[in-house]
Amino acid sequence: MDRMTFSLPIDPEANRLLERSPLALLLGMTLDQQIPMEKAFSSPYVLTQRLGHEPDARGLAGYDPDALVAVFAEPPALHRFPKAMAARTQEVCRVLVDRYDGDAARLWADVADGRELLRRITELPGFGRQKAQILVALLGKRYGVTPAGWREAAGGYGDADAYRSVADVADADSLRRVREYKQRMKAEAKAAKG
Repeated sequence: MDRMTFSLPIDPEANRLLERSPLALLLGMTLDQQIPMEKAFSSPYVLTQRLGHEPDARGLAGYDPDALVAVFAEPPALHRFPKAMAARTQEVCRVLVDRYDGDAARLWADVADGRELLRRITELPGFGRQKAQILVALLGKRYGVTPAGWREAAGGYGDADAYRSVADVADADSLRRVREYKQRMKAEAKAAKG
């Protein structure tokens, strides 16, 4: 499968960082909860600006925790829960250092199949099955990471014509369709509880 452009409606430099940096992509996905996806995926670029350099997993894993919280909390905060997400960022980076020599791309570089990719991702702090499936879909649809069975591992997020997640956003129209899907899912979940 050909690699597609990552093109969220965010700063073009933030998109370029997501395209070239596996760590930035993984951090964007880490932060993608309880905030708009544009905020989550632009935050790695803002973090880079605040640090004055593109961070690596080793540097973030060993960063002074209180200082990293301060970086996350500086207005505008990188996430609505800066303390928790600074800690989560460090936890994810520590796993990368411990298991993948600090290289985020090694998380997916040599997987045998989609099941192994999904398993590796779900072992990351904060990555439940749904978030892991979205990352599998994002890697397959936008980054050319397509081990055998990746679409099946991604569940419905892997469908070629889906508009369910950040993996499907290529322009304003696809972003609108993804948002409509998410609103429908929230309404259905609320109705089921009600």
